[in-house]
Amino acid sequence: MAIIVNLDIMLAKRKMRSKELAEIIGITTANLSILKSGKAKAVRFSTLEAICEALDCQPADILEYVKG
Repeated sequence: MAIIVNLDIMLAKRKMRSKELAEIIGITTANLSILKSGKAKAVRFSTLEAICEALDCQPADILEYVKG
């Protein structure tokens, strides 16, 4: 896939666990896991906004395009 999800990197930088982020943004840990693994087919802007707010980052810190 050409879109890489760097959520693990941001979680590590912020010293936050997936479970904690899931609780803050209001999604299940299972759905967050699907997003982290890159298996999600879509991301709601509201979810992306909540992640960015919780991790104090920009969307580009989480999502990366790599030419395939």
